[in-house]
Amino acid sequence: MNGNPARKTQEQTMSNQPHITIAGRRIAADEVPYVIAEMSANHNGNIGTAFKLIEAAKKAGADAVKLQTYRPDTITLNCDEDDFRIHGGLWDGRTLYDLYQEAHMPWEWHAPLFAHARKLGITIFSSPFDNTAVDLLEDLNAPAYKIASFEAVDPALIKYVASTGKPMIISTGMADAEEIQEAIDAAREGGCNELAILHCVSGYPAPAEDYNLRTIPDMILRFGLVTGLSDHTLDNTTAITSVAMGAAIIEKHFTLDRSGGGPDDSFSLEPAELAALCKDSKTAWAALGRVDYGRKSSEAGNIKFRRSLYFVKDLVAGEVVDANAIRSVRPGHGLPPKLAEKVIGKIVTANVKANSPVTNDVLLWEAK
Repeated sequence: MNGNPARKTQEQTMSNQPHITIAGRRIAADEVPYVIAEMSANHNGNIGTAFKLIEAAKKAGADAVKLQTYRPDTITLNCDEDDFRIHGGLWDGRTLYDLYQEAHMPWEWHAPLFAHARKLGITIFSSPFDNTAVDLLEDLNAPAYKIASFEAVDPALIKYVASTGKPMIISTGMADAEEIQEAIDAAREGGCNELAILHCVSGYPAPAEDYNLRTIPDMILRFGLVTGLSDHTLDNTTAITSVAMGAAIIEKHFTLDRSGGGPDDSFSLEPAELAALCKDSKTAWAALGRVDYGRKSSEAGNIKFRRSLYFVKDLVAGEVVDANAIRSVRPGHGLPPKLAEKVIGKIVTANVKANSPVTNDVLLWEAK
């Protein structure tokens, strides 16, 4: 067999990567990570802030900005019973309806925000939370859809989204392997041909140690889909690390000001941090490269500083090289140190000076 079998296997694997395409951008493990800036509730009820968030996401280098499309009455019930009240965590004591009333994005904002993003040249799409939200987003020609973790157990919604024929990303927070497979099956049954899943921990914020990033390569093998990370930790370390585990998509909440007081501000990235994520995730991906034991271009100028054999005393033509006549030192202009035992006992064919490299042309080698 000609060539390097390991390299061929690797190249075949890379060429067969699962992939999806959103607004002309190919998304796969063999492409730079696709970074989604999640606006969520960080508009804080101000459409001007929402415009600025889109501008900040574009400036930071994000591939897409994502909205959430719901009204409080499409996601929960207006009820004060204990079942509908949050206990503990960031939103302790609030009812679901009250929280979503504050956090939701008015539907009349969607058209101008989509237009603004398209004018700036950044992809925009959303997470719909019921069929009417899908209908609204279809009217705006959304290029893709995201299913939030809490909705991943709703096969009817997933199938309705799938019926649009658009690419779909499903977040898997709280879902076990069986539930993830059920969500995938619903998407396929609904007609989705371009599907990705995100490893996620639905804590706000979530500690890094809960993320168990070794799950990502297992998900890639188990489900055979483009796989990424929805990251709710407070910095970029977990997200950057996920790239090394095969994450092709990174989603992070972002805000203009983490101290802004909105429902999601406190666990979101600020613009400079989002820019760092966009830059550093690409660096991490580039560093992965491929299996390559060859010399790298950045090493070319330094090979001369490797060790090699040098004469450490003067010898005259006809003398035998003994162990005291040579040493392995830097730089690398002489024969490689692995030949030291073969050089010892050889005859020099010309006068040599101390501190000169041991080279083939001054040694008498046996005829082959």
